[in-house]
Amino acid sequence: MTEETLLQIGRESVFVAMEVAAPMLICGLLVGLVISLLQAVTQVQEATLSFIPKIVAVAAAFVIAMPWMIDKLVQFTNVLMGDFRVFIR
Repeated sequence: MTEETLLQIGRESVFVAMEVAAPMLICGLLVGLVISLLQAVTQVQEATLSFIPKIVAVAAAFVIAMPWMIDKLVQFTNVLMGDFRVFIR
């Protein structure tokens, strides 16, 4: 295995990880932004108020995106295992 191949695998791994994590992170970001705006408008400065909606939203995004995430990870694994002969040379 050459250095270029190893770097390509690492780059693809990081990209797939970012792609799979994106739905939950974006959902948490949006819910946090909405809660922060509501807190600013109502002047309620409770720090723990945003945790429960964020947790629920991220869990819902995880459940909704899970089939897509599994499909992406299985495709990536199949590509890696399909090219396994190239890696051991």
